Amino acid sequence: MFFPHSQKRDSGLAAAMFPTRRPGVTWTPPGRTPTVTRRGPERTNGLGALAPHPPTPGVRESRSSSREPLPSGCLRTARPRDAAWSRDRGGGAAVATSQVALRSRRPGAGLAQVRTRALIGRGLGRDRALIGQRAERAGGTDVEASADWPRCADASVYSPLAPARSPPAARVMVLGRGLLGRRSLAALGGTCARRGLGPALLGLLLHHTDSRKSLTVEQGAMKVESLPALTDNYMYLVIDDDTKEAAIVDPVQPQKVVETVRKHGVKLTTVLTTHHHWDHAGGNEKLVKLEPGLKVYGGDDRIGALTHKVTHLSTLQVGSLSVKCLSTPCHTSGHICYLVSKPGSSEPPAVFTGDTLFVAGCGKFYEGTADEMYKALLEVLGRLPPDTRVYCGHEYTVHNLKFARHVEPANTAIQEKLAWAKEKHSLGEPTVPSTIAEEFTYNPFMRVREKTVQQHVGETDPVTTMRAIRKEKDHFKVPRD
Repeated sequence: MFFPHSQKRDSGLAAAMFPTRRPGVTWTPPGRTPTVTRRGPERTNGLGALAPHPPTPGVRESRSSSREPLPSGCLRTARPRDAAWSRDRGGGAAVATSQVALRSRRPGAGLAQVRTRALIGRGLGRDRALIGQRAERAGGTDVEASADWPRCADASVYSPLAPARSPPAARVMVLGRGLLGRRSLAALGGTCARRGLGPALLGLLLHHTDSRKSLTVEQGAMKVESLPALTDNYMYLVIDDDTKEAAIVDPVQPQKVVETVRKHGVKLTTVLTTHHHWDHAGGNEKLVKLEPGLKVYGGDDRIGALTHKVTHLSTLQVGSLSVKCLSTPCHTSGHICYLVSKPGSSEPPAVFTGDTLFVAGCGKFYEGTADEMYKALLEVLGRLPPDTRVYCGHEYTVHNLKFARHVEPANTAIQEKLAWAKEKHSLGEPTVPSTIAEEFTYNPFMRVREKTVQQHVGETDPVTTMRAIRKEKDHFKVPRD
């Protein structure tokens, strides 16, 4: 049904869910001047604007676009309803890509301004998902800062749901029973792993091209290949060259994992899950179907397909590689980092930190406190060998370093790392791994004991400083430079 005209602008949600009439003229008694109401995209300037045809006195358009005479004194034009939208409103799982220009840029129409419109007819519930931690990376809002649900990992934002940064892929926002594709988003997580939701979202996200490149780092007899996933996630394939056995860290895209395993000609035996959020654990159940017999490790009962629950300092083997589990609760209560090393090797170990430690940043405190994050970063990870290579769960480096520069504008290590990271980002190359020693030079969350960081927030206690800079980063507007 159509809704009466209003002098107020529609909110973004209303505009997205209920299409309004296009420029039209309400009924006018004979002898009075007709009042034209202009709404929506039918304006003559601006992006996506459509030029309206002039109304003809005494004539109206039917739904089939035929022109019919009106009673004397009436002047009206109407636009046929978007057929694709009508199908979507009917509850189907149609994907509508036509008429996207009809959602123009007007105040409050954020949810309706789309390039890709993908509507999935599934009930989403009130899940507080993890939308990418990464809200609008290219748009000036900190990736972690969005409070919109679903939520994200480091912050806003994801950002928690979708594919690559270059070129922009899709941002997914929840709208009633469907998903509306929007430009550039983060990754999903949290309780979004409900039955039916994960596969639907994954199927949508994988339709978009991820142009980021993988990277293989050889550490003696251990080989680590970073596999870009979704918008800015990383999966990691860890290979023991001596036995040709392998483990995968956070396999959110199972098919990509299987293809990479076959490319290397190794045997996948182990899944290492850092935490239960969908953009890290959401591929477990499918992967164990594709590769029966896998051992799935994690520190949280909410992890799908879990076969071995681990705790702090638990150990396991992947071929001849030794894996030590490090409990780092805060982002989630069951978060585990995995320290992998080759006994007897002079090569540095590797630590897979999920959403606890990022290059120049840390994850949001969704299920923990500043005190817990301080212990995780400074007392657990910070005590690892300085040359330990850090493989984190997301590509947030450029935005994290911009915040670090804001905290310590005179820190040359931050400025140099930022210039390097921008170059890598422009080439679509990973900025991981870093090292523990490097993090102490430019990561403000690892530097909460430094006077320059404490002075920035006006605190003297490291834990209080941790809390203050996390809060500041949650609302930090990322500069576009």
